[in-house]
Amino acid sequence: MSPDQLFVLAALLIGLAVGSFLNVVIHRLPRMMEADWRAQCEELDGKASDGNRPYNLFVPASHCPACRTPLRIRDNLPLISYLRLGGKCAACGARISPRYPIVEALTAVLSTWIAFHFGLGAQGLLALVFVWALIALTFIDADTTLLPDSVTLPLLWLGLLANTVGTFAPLRDAVIGAVAGYLILWSIYWLFKLLTGKEGMGYGDFKLLAALGAWFGWKMLLPIILLSSVVGAVVGIVLMILARRGKDIPIPFGPYLAAAGFIALLYGHELVVRFVPV
Repeated sequence: MSPDQLFVLAALLIGLAVGSFLNVVIHRLPRMMEADWRAQCEELDGKASDGNRPYNLFVPASHCPACRTPLRIRDNLPLISYLRLGGKCAACGARISPRYPIVEALTAVLSTWIAFHFGLGAQGLLALVFVWALIALTFIDADTTLLPDSVTLPLLWLGLLANTVGTFAPLRDAVIGAVAGYLILWSIYWLFKLLTGKEGMGYGDFKLLAALGAWFGWKMLLPIILLSSVVGAVVGIVLMILARRGKDIPIPFGPYLAAAGFIALLYGHELVVRFVPV
C-alpha cells in the first residue's frame, strides 16, 4: 500500500476512536462549563465550594447513564460494541442513545474523506483536526445552543498558525478573515438587536466565523455566510412545518456554519472563483 492509502486506512480507524472521544466531549463539556459558572457565582457570593468529586473529560470513567456501571473495554469499542450489544447496556439492558454510533460513524466517514482528498501531509493532518472540532461544535450547539470558547478559540489560533506558511490561505488573508468574520456577525447581531430588541445569535457564532476566516481567508467569508444562511433557513422552515416549532424558538446557527466550513475546506477554491472573482 502507498503512504496515501495507509493514511486513508489510518484515518478510518483513528476516526472511529476520535468519534468515541468526541461523544465524551459533546456530553461533558457543556456540563463542565455549567459547573464552572456555578462555582464562579458561588465564589462571588462568598460561598464555600461544596467539594464535588472531579468531573472532566477523563474523570469519571465512561459508564452507563442509567445504572452508572463502568464500561468494560470490550463494551466500549467504537461502533462495534453498540452493534454487538444491540444498542443496550450490558449490565442493566437500558437503551443506549443512537447518537453515540452516529457520531462515531460520521467522524470515521468524514476523516476518511479528508484523508482521501488531501493525502498524507500537513494539509491532511490539519484538516482532520479542523473537522473533528467542527463535529464537536455542531452537536454541542444543537444540544445546548452553546459554542464553547475552549473549542472555537483554539480552532481560530490553529488556523492562523497553519497559515503562517500559507497552508490554506495567505497569512494576510487569514488575519483579515479572522477579524472580518467576527465583525460581520457582531454587526448583524447589534443591528438586529437595535431593530427588534432581541438577540438573533450568540457570541459563539462570531468566534466560529472568525475561526473559519482564519483558516480560509477573507475571500471565503461570503460563500460561507451564504451557504450557512440558506441551509439554516431551509432547515428552520422544515422544522417549523414538521415539528410545529414556533418561530420564536431559537435554532442554533453553529451547525450550519460548520457545514459551510467543511464545504469550504474541500471546495473553497471553486467557491471563491464563483462568488469572489478577484
